[in-house]
Amino acid sequence: MVLLLTGIILFFGIHSLAIVANPLRLRLKAKLGELPWKAIYSLVAIIGFALMIKGYAVARMDPYILYQPPGWTRHITFLLMLPVFPLALAAYFPGNIQSKLKHPMLIATKTWAFSHLLANGTLADVLLFGCFLIWAVCDLISLKKRTQVAMFQMPEIQVQGKKFNDVIAVTGGLILYLVFLTWAHTFLIGMPLIRAIH
Repeated sequence: MVLLLTGIILFFGIHSLAIVANPLRLRLKAKLGELPWKAIYSLVAIIGFALMIKGYAVARMDPYILYQPPGWTRHITFLLMLPVFPLALAAYFPGNIQSKLKHPMLIATKTWAFSHLLANGTLADVLLFGCFLIWAVCDLISLKKRTQVAMFQMPEIQVQGKKFNDVIAVTGGLILYLVFLTWAHTFLIGMPLIRAIH
């Protein structure tokens, strides 16, 4: 659990600077320079993310159960996860989805985290997914006062036509959903989702 908590502190600490201490973040960025700041930011985020993944995997081996979700919540989780990948891709393919939702990646993050909290009730699950949910909600609120998102700063992929970008986001997202449903979740997390449906 120490690894998980350390990863959470590092990962969400660096990603929350823009929320709780944006003036400090801007001063550090100006003092260090664009590239050094991005290098430090990325290094802390990567270390934190790696520790979270490792810590979560270790914690799952000896789970402390806080609540036992009923079986039907898994079906809701699968349903809620359906738009997550299309929303995530819409963040990088500017189209009508992005224009209407403004911050589709954060909405995808909230949906992903909430849906996993419905189906998982261990302490590690609550810490991991709960932190993602709280962070995404706080970041969306704070975006009303600022213009730059602290997380997911990949450049937008410019493709002519908003409708075409939406088609790419939805089609690509649904394909990714199927890949995770049938193979990737088992490979990366170690839990086969098809079995979890039944």
